[in-house]
Amino acid sequence: MTKHVRRRKAIAAITATGAMLAVGMSFTSAAGAAPAGSSAAAASSAVPGNLKLIKTKTSLLGKHHWYQQTFKGLPVINGYYAQHVDKSGKIVQVSDGRDAVPASLDVSAKVPSATATKSANTAATARAARSRSTGGKGVVPTPAATQGTAQLAVVGGPDARLVWNVTSRSTEGVIRSLVDAKDGKVVKSEVISDHADGRGSVFDPNPVVTLKNEDLVDNDDKNQNDLFLAQKNVILRNLDGSGNLVGPYVNIKEAKGGVAYNKNNNFVFQRANDKFEQVMAYYQVNQTQEYIHSLGFTEVNNESQDFSINTFDGDNSFYDPSIDMITMGEGGVDDAEDAEVIWHEYGHAIQDDIVPGYGESAEAGAMGEGFGDYWAVTMSVPVSKNYDLPCVMDWDAVSYTSGPKHCLRRTDTGKTTDDMVGQVHADGEIWSNALWDIHQALGRNKANKVILQGTFFYAPDTSFADAARVTVQSARLLYGKAAADKVTTAFKARKIL
Repeated sequence: MTKHVRRRKAIAAITATGAMLAVGMSFTSAAGAAPAGSSAAAASSAVPGNLKLIKTKTSLLGKHHWYQQTFKGLPVINGYYAQHVDKSGKIVQVSDGRDAVPASLDVSAKVPSATATKSANTAATARAARSRSTGGKGVVPTPAATQGTAQLAVVGGPDARLVWNVTSRSTEGVIRSLVDAKDGKVVKSEVISDHADGRGSVFDPNPVVTLKNEDLVDNDDKNQNDLFLAQKNVILRNLDGSGNLVGPYVNIKEAKGGVAYNKNNNFVFQRANDKFEQVMAYYQVNQTQEYIHSLGFTEVNNESQDFSINTFDGDNSFYDPSIDMITMGEGGVDDAEDAEVIWHEYGHAIQDDIVPGYGESAEAGAMGEGFGDYWAVTMSVPVSKNYDLPCVMDWDAVSYTSGPKHCLRRTDTGKTTDDMVGQVHADGEIWSNALWDIHQALGRNKANKVILQGTFFYAPDTSFADAARVTVQSARLLYGKAAADKVTTAFKARKIL
């Protein structure tokens, strides 16, 4: 489509200084009644037809009435009209941004909204992928855009037409796509929200692993020279541009001391600052979702996951499925200072998203803990330089374990079902060991594709054996008999099959 040229009508009632208002915005929210007061009577009498009042603002000098242009009851994209009235009710300025629309334009859609939405989302996904260049390292995998709303509207000007106005969410932010309601072609796609990358400082995954130092201590959350050396400056991708740590995969919803805000998206803090943990949660979960999408999954907790940071003073973190919230505690080492704690809790959110009501049996609960531990370990692989990978939550554990190694749990204990004790964390080590063996046998990416795919076939009250069988079947369907045999061997070693 050739970009249409707006035909601005005469701008009437110019101010005493001769200045004119030229505004390029359009407002599409619902409107109220006609302007009230003495100025309203004067203003409304001079308003052209086919306009819908959408907003009245009061300033020091008077009132400002904004209208949406309409055609046969439908909004005209970017068509606006404004009257600016002084305190006496006199119109002192008019801005007219209406577009010409042929009276004969048919406003009956031939393309259904669902079809238009699909086309718009495809376009939004494609444009987001084009923007994710990684400077010689290829293209960052881009998740499919999700639909917000689809409404019929009219484009005016020389290329006047009926369109579906579709808003979508993608890694670029909010995208507005105009889809021709007659032939289904996307005629325009543009970002209408702010979207930005930011800067932050994090532990990745934690100080013990980064520095390979088992002698580090928390020291009551104080800044320390040794811990400063473990911090890493990173790019915070996919921020929504609001100045908060919010994006398509993470929403720092509440936090001790208030949620972090920076209008320039600069979130570099030292670990003694409670906002440091907010940055940790945002960065590590965003990294996780980008990895999951790289595996080909577009519906594995593909949402802005709510986090509550440092709001629980106990030495514990937890996922609450009733409100879909992950709470990170601050007892001992602040839990969100250890990426493996974040990844573990996010593992619960993953399973709850894939299997509604997951965890309705003791073995399912143990598998949840085991998967969380495994997920922490597999996410740690790219940044841990092979430092004692099966050790889970090395930094968080310094508050309550003695050396020589600090591990909350491990994924290589060698436990089998003969060692079950009826406690979900302890029994979870059986499941995490099986998953870690699969990881070793198939490699990280293949293993995680198989494990995530198998989860889609779980029941809420699944057993070790049933979950193992669907995981084997997933390996067979994805990679063939040889892979399935390796997965079977891993489960047999734990006496699950």
